Amino acid sequence: MSVVDLKALARDVARDRRAKAHAAHAQLAHQACQLLVGFLTPHAGKITAGYMPIQTEIDPLPAMTMLATRGPVCVPVVERKAAPLRFDLWTPDCKMMRGSYGANVPARSDPVVPQIIIVPLLAFNRDGHRLGYGGGFYDRTSAQLRDTNSAVMAIGLAYSGQEMRDFPVSPLDAPLDAIVTETEVMTF
Repeated sequence: MSVVDLKALARDVARDRRAKAHAAHAQLAHQACQLLVGFLTPHAGKITAGYMPIQTEIDPLPAMTMLATRGPVCVPVVERKAAPLRFDLWTPDCKMMRGSYGANVPARSDPVVPQIIIVPLLAFNRDGHRLGYGGGFYDRTSAQLRDTNSAVMAIGLAYSGQEMRDFPVSPLDAPLDAIVTETEVMTF
C-alpha cells in the first residue's frame, strides 16, 4: 500500500475521531483558546494567522478575538489548488464572505504575511506532525514562509482526542512548532 493510500485511511480514522472529540468536548474549545493566547503572549504584536473553522475543527475565534487586541490577525485564503495560501487581514467585526472549501474569508482583501500560523488539523502526534486534509496548503505555506523568515511559527490547534500515534509522515509534511489542546501546550 502506498503512502498516499495509508494517509487516506488515516484521514478517515482521524475525521471520525475529531467528530467524536468535537461532539464530546466542543465546550472545551474555549480552554484551548485560553492556553493558546497565553502561549502567544510573548509574541504580542506579531501578525498571527488564525482560520475560519469548518466541519468539526476546533473553533479558534475566541483566541483570534483576544489576539486582535494585541496585534494584527489574518485568515487564510485559498487562491488555487496546489499553491500556498494567501492571508488577508481579519478583525472580529470585518465583513466576511464564503471562500473556497467552505471557509469564510474577508470580503475586502488586505493581504499580509503572518509570522505565526494557527493550523487546523485532523490528527497530530507527539513528534509535532499533523495530518491535514491532503491538499498540502499549510505544508506549502509553512515551507514558503520559512524560506524567507526562519522564525515563522506554526501552531496546531486541536482537541486532545485528535492525537493519533500512527499515521504516515512524508518529507514534504511541514512540522509544527507547537500543538495546543484544551489540556496542554506541546512544544517541539
